[in-house]
Amino acid sequence: MKVVVAGGGWAGCASAYFASKAGAEVILVEKTDLLLGTGLVGGIIRNNGRYTAAEEAIALGGGDIFRVIESVARHRDINFPGHSHAMLYDVQRIERVVRRCLEEQGVKILFKALINSASVHNQEIEHVVTSKNEVIPGDVFIDATGTAGPMHNCIKYGTGCAMCILRCPSFGPRVSLTALAGVKEIKAGESTHQFEAMSGSCKLDKKSLNKSLVKELDRNGIIIIPLPEHYHKKDSLRKKACQQYAMEEYSANLIILDTGHAKLMTPFFPIESLRELEGFREARYADPYSGGQGNSVRFMAMAPCDDYLRVNGIKNLLCAGEKTGPLVGHTEAIVTGMLAGNNAVRLAKGMALRILPSELAVGDIISFMHKEIRTEEGLQQKYTFSGSVYFKSMVDKGMYITNRKAIREKVRKLGLTGYFQ
Repeated sequence: MKVVVAGGGWAGCASAYFASKAGAEVILVEKTDLLLGTGLVGGIIRNNGRYTAAEEAIALGGGDIFRVIESVARHRDINFPGHSHAMLYDVQRIERVVRRCLEEQGVKILFKALINSASVHNQEIEHVVTSKNEVIPGDVFIDATGTAGPMHNCIKYGTGCAMCILRCPSFGPRVSLTALAGVKEIKAGESTHQFEAMSGSCKLDKKSLNKSLVKELDRNGIIIIPLPEHYHKKDSLRKKACQQYAMEEYSANLIILDTGHAKLMTPFFPIESLRELEGFREARYADPYSGGQGNSVRFMAMAPCDDYLRVNGIKNLLCAGEKTGPLVGHTEAIVTGMLAGNNAVRLAKGMALRILPSELAVGDIISFMHKEIRTEEGLQQKYTFSGSVYFKSMVDKGMYITNRKAIREKVRKLGLTGYFQ
């Protein structure tokens, strides 16, 4: 069995790992020279319902990925406005440990390989061709190419190329395998729906900050600095993909988390205003370089798919991460990648595909999101375990659980303990 994964973000890495774990020969195609995409500047897991989701995923047999993340944790059990018991991982160390994890599992990774075309016959992809004219055949394909880029979308819907970690000018634009296979995607700007959004945070170089601030950040994992009223940034918060952070506290305060960089919890903040604040006189953005006026734009094109994560119209194509719909976050990407990777092998072997049951948050978020986005209002929302509309639903249903023993027992009763192993 040969599974080809397009895109090396968190969703693609999880898809590749768990497809290999289930017995497939796996090739992961990544257009840049690094894995993890926005995971290279993210760094937050286990906040709010992501704690429940992570523990469910571990009980299901997905512990390997979370142990890798925890190996480079900088802070645990961090509380910040609207969020509890978060873990912050080191964004400067995470890529190497994930790459090693995939390589040890036997996943073959092709870097700097942009997929240019897909050969489709009888509604099945036979092979893809890269920018290097490499022909890569497969039994099953997984689209984990994400929803950010290409560069012209940041120009059209944002404030221009943000010069972000995705590095479109250097490695080429994001290319959707779903679109290359001839499937009509759910695209922003094609109807009355406007669901594109800016990435949710900026990163400051710690060396550019006052040493006392850095010391406090390293010690506590968080700094909260009240802002003068004329600095309040309500308009920018409404543009965030991460709506779980679009709260009054993030408008009235400068909230910074320690993820290796100083993670500024706003999509942009004018550098001239930032440097007027005590301790920030020499502040400099590490990502994106245009963080003083804008950020990268996401949710530009999603794949129409079902709760098994099969893409409509192509028999051997699945998807994961943001391609499945407006899901936000690393944990969300990982759990969809686990399912897509496992289902890819089941599909290759002619077995019935599985869904993650709605009794678990990791399954409920997929079915909940797919139901909601059938409406215009629902399509404009963002869905995450850590806040906004889904976390509220999760709490209302009594699914937000922080007792590990209770979570493991719940998975055991469903007969799914260690399923992804």
